[in-house]
Amino acid sequence: MKKYVKVMMIAGAVLAVCTPQFLSALKFKNPSDAPRENPSVLAQSPGAPDSGDMVVVSFTYTPQKGFASNQFAVWIEDMRGRHVRTLFATRFTAAGGWQRRELSLAQWVKQSNLKDMNRQQVDAISGPTPRGGALRYTWNGLDTSGAAAPAGEYRVFVEATLRNENQALYSAVIRLGQRGQTVTAQVKYAGTSAAERGMIGPVTVSY
Repeated sequence: MKKYVKVMMIAGAVLAVCTPQFLSALKFKNPSDAPRENPSVLAQSPGAPDSGDMVVVSFTYTPQKGFASNQFAVWIEDMRGRHVRTLFATRFTAAGGWQRRELSLAQWVKQSNLKDMNRQQVDAISGPTPRGGALRYTWNGLDTSGAAAPAGEYRVFVEATLRNENQALYSAVIRLGQRGQTVTAQVKYAGTSAAERGMIGPVTVSY
């Protein structure tokens, strides 16, 4: 009987220790690296849209042959021209290619203040150049700090480096907080060659 009671006491102690946090920590060499629950709740700023609101940027991407091409970025600015959030940027440019090719996504590089981002921040917004086809990038109404952007007008940008100095810049004004809207972005081209203008577009924004 004493042996049975001792076994039950040990089993109870083991179960008490095996909390979800403890089991999660077993996956890491250093327990401090295990993810922790965050009890805080993101507070919305006055007039901010519901967390369920979503802005969807859609376009077709057609890969181009050769070098100095196939780079693009998607981002949000407020109406004062301040960067709010980058939704995506091709990794070559974001991870340092902008220093070797100054014309690669030059406007996004400037507006996003890329030079001051650390590696973790760059990795969070960039990815490999897609293979092509219909692409969708979404914005949940949060800025780069994770705070809810207030309701109101914003500009959505899609910049594409078509080939060297040949660039395309799509832009559309949206109103965060409204629903059931779709707008087609306007495009401006730079450079003399029209050969790669089919790389990106048309760009639509739904919200």
